[in-house]
Amino acid sequence: MSSIFSDLLEKLQMGDESVEIEAKPGKAIATSVLQTVSAFSNEPGRGGGYILLGVDEEPDGLFGVSFRVSGVNNPGKLQADLATRCANDMSPPVRPQIDVEAHEDRAVIVAFIPEAPTGDKPVYVKSEGLPGGAYRRIANTDQHCTDDDLSVLYQNRSTTTYDATPVEGTTPDDIEPAAVREYRIRRAEVKPDAGELVFGDTDLLYALGATAIHRGRQCLTIAGLMLFGKEASLRRFFPMVRVDYILVPGREWVPDPESAYSAVEMRGPLVLLIPRVVQQVLSDVPMAFSLAGNSIHRKDIPLVPRAVIREAVVNALMHRSYRHSSPVQIIRYTNRIEIRNPGASLVAEDRLGEPGSFPRNEKIAASLHEIGLAETKGTGIRAMRQAMHQANLTPPLFESDRQRDEFGVMLLVHHLFSQEDIAWLGRFKELNLSDEEARSLAVIREAGAITNAMFRDINGVDSLAASGALRRLRDAGLLGQRGKGRNTYYIPTEHLLGESAPRMSPGSGARDGAQSPGFNPGDMAQPPGFGSQSPGFTSSVGKAATPSTDLPPLPPDLAQAVQSLRKKAEPEAMQQIIHRLCAWHPLRPAELGAILGRNPEYLQKKYLAPMRQRAELEFTKPDPADPQQSYRAVVAEDGQP
Repeated sequence: MSSIFSDLLEKLQMGDESVEIEAKPGKAIATSVLQTVSAFSNEPGRGGGYILLGVDEEPDGLFGVSFRVSGVNNPGKLQADLATRCANDMSPPVRPQIDVEAHEDRAVIVAFIPEAPTGDKPVYVKSEGLPGGAYRRIANTDQHCTDDDLSVLYQNRSTTTYDATPVEGTTPDDIEPAAVREYRIRRAEVKPDAGELVFGDTDLLYALGATAIHRGRQCLTIAGLMLFGKEASLRRFFPMVRVDYILVPGREWVPDPESAYSAVEMRGPLVLLIPRVVQQVLSDVPMAFSLAGNSIHRKDIPLVPRAVIREAVVNALMHRSYRHSSPVQIIRYTNRIEIRNPGASLVAEDRLGEPGSFPRNEKIAASLHEIGLAETKGTGIRAMRQAMHQANLTPPLFESDRQRDEFGVMLLVHHLFSQEDIAWLGRFKELNLSDEEARSLAVIREAGAITNAMFRDINGVDSLAASGALRRLRDAGLLGQRGKGRNTYYIPTEHLLGESAPRMSPGSGARDGAQSPGFNPGDMAQPPGFGSQSPGFTSSVGKAATPSTDLPPLPPDLAQAVQSLRKKAEPEAMQQIIHRLCAWHPLRPAELGAILGRNPEYLQKKYLAPMRQRAELEFTKPDPADPQQSYRAVVAEDGQP
């Protein structure tokens, strides 16, 4: 009879560490163990996870990692230390279930960390404090909770959400009357007897959480401004919160963006903006036509279903993070549509499409749901997959990148298993490819790279099945493996593409050798993603760039200083350049991140907050939670920091 440890070890050996298992050597209860305790305690809907002490992780070449049972020397003491540290060093205290087992004459410890009750989250490491000491379990990693993560966890303790934050300086005059009228029309179509329809506009907006009383005055909330705000007001208070629709000729993002693409910037209240954006995208989607029944009249049908486009646009605008001053981007290539929005998914990537929803913007989501523009039960992604399947199109490919704090969806305008694909796949019939393997090859031929998560999206299988299939294709010489662990991805080989197909250089994307801006397989340190060369955000480490806001160009000496900044700059050098930038112009974290090519959240925690505590920087707004909060440098009378 197998033990719990044996079963967990087998899962490890088959598929690396998973969302529910973490292996540790077990020489001592280090801080990294407590970080995993926090992650398992906080991750919503997982029920917790297992920590195995006495298991070493060892590199294993292209195969990623393997695990060796080394055992623990003093299991009794280690067991007591783990229980004590979980009780004393975690807030609130965690009570793990700890067992000692024997495996091949070695003692190992199996600790089950239960998911914390909703009211106890976030669970964090006391020595690291908040927000830095709170973690989530994302795939096989423990990742710092973002501001949005913490906001959602805290929402369960109170009724206040981030999008209910008052926007100081706004008044009811910032409301667009046409948006309120549109809300009433759509709400009446969905529910003619809705009680709120009898309210006057003032009471209606207050009931929807669109307005609030702040410091004795009525003003709009973030939700109210986004849903119903005038375009001029949106530009004044949130100048970068817009939709950029970008048309790119061909299949790649080329180095000269000034002449390579045309772009349309769209702003407006979401009630009016969403239908406009959907129509804009559909106007550039190829059309098929059909004759219904015996009709002689042609009916044009978008190649990508209208429902998929609408759901993708609504998700991007409803679930985006309004903490970030950056636009939603919709990029139309000849073979695909990519939609990216600020704010990684609050739902773990492997659970996308499951019932249940974790809305980042509760007030916005509720209002859009009530007028039939959005669903709030977590079924939107499942509906997109089903619609693409019925249209014989490649399933939508999703990526949630927590490092860049961005979410993306790729819609390939490509029929799955076209006649060309079937003829091409016939070259590999001696391999007896499964349907899942054939689908993945058709997609990688088009997209240029594939990950375990993408394989799961395409085929609806679990992580272990995806890993096995991808390794089989690699061993057959059709795919090349890059990266390790959670950063593993695969690119097509020359054998897969064949002499009759256009040749690709390693890391290129699509059939004609064009490299997708979102997929960056040539960079060994970064797995493919949707945001590596995002148009409109051209800054990168070692390259000075001013974000596309209303900021003036950087002065030449300051631009030179940014250009000379190394990828791994010393903290002192980074502090000096941040101080110089904030002395030049008050800047938000997102603007600093764009200029320096760093993650804004990282800059906030590592530099901005400590520098403000040392009085090297100061806020420009009296309210620390002000959505428009910026930092400016504190300079002494002699001009020194």
